Amino acid sequence: VRADGEPFAWERLREFDVVFPLLHGPWGEDGTVQGLFEMAGVRYVGAGVLASAVAMDKPFTKAVLASVGLPQVPYVTVTPRQWVNDRSRTLDRIQALRLPVFVKPARAGSSSGVAKVDSLDELEAAIVAAQAFDPKVLVEAAVAHKRELECGVIQQSDGTPQASVVGEIVVNAASPHEFYDFESKYLDGTSTNIVPADVSEVLSERVRDYAVKAFEAVGGEGFARVDFFLTDGNKLVINEINTIPGFTAFSMFPLLWEAAGVPYSDLI
Repeated sequence: VRADGEPFAWERLREFDVVFPLLHGPWGEDGTVQGLFEMAGVRYVGAGVLASAVAMDKPFTKAVLASVGLPQVPYVTVTPRQWVNDRSRTLDRIQALRLPVFVKPARAGSSSGVAKVDSLDELEAAIVAAQAFDPKVLVEAAVAHKRELECGVIQQSDGTPQASVVGEIVVNAASPHEFYDFESKYLDGTSTNIVPADVSEVLSERVRDYAVKAFEAVGGEGFARVDFFLTDGNKLVINEINTIPGFTAFSMFPLLWEAAGVPYSDLI
């Protein structure tokens, strides 16, 4: 859809057999465009309206995952009202997490607006920067010496979720980025996908089990990618679930399934 093109009449969606909504972030991954397809009566792949909205909203995702006992890092949600009317107490709650922390927009994609905060002097500015993407902000305790693991999930025709092999994201040692941010993901090639990840069979099975549980907890459909942190103490925690993972031939989700014996064209 081109900004300088003719307006797109939503009724034209009925001309299509099926839609792949491979759109990241707000209006593509959060249930809104899925709602449009529902109203137009058009088949589409991936999660429905509710699962898309829940998985897009990080604090709601955490509440749902906690309800099924899946491990996560400690966090604080900062609403616009709390930030304006109760800032001092909100900052005290964040300090209780202990620095460093990660500040994230509650509903955004591709690590947009995410910042690592190492000192209290940086905290307020990081929250304000995140609010430029979403008025609601999530602050998470940092995971020391972490590894970033990812696992794909596909729902079979009978509704059963199946997990892929486990992959790992590595930000190269020479990278100027402290974490897997927007630039390292898309712009400067300083991150590497390792498939399969060099982890034990026991840990791999735990990742795959948690991925399926997370998928079912949010009411996922079709496919998703579940992201994890692994600490140096071999503690596994869930970072997030992506109902629309990257889908290029070089993205982690297709690579995971290719390693599991499903080529890209068959995956589609």
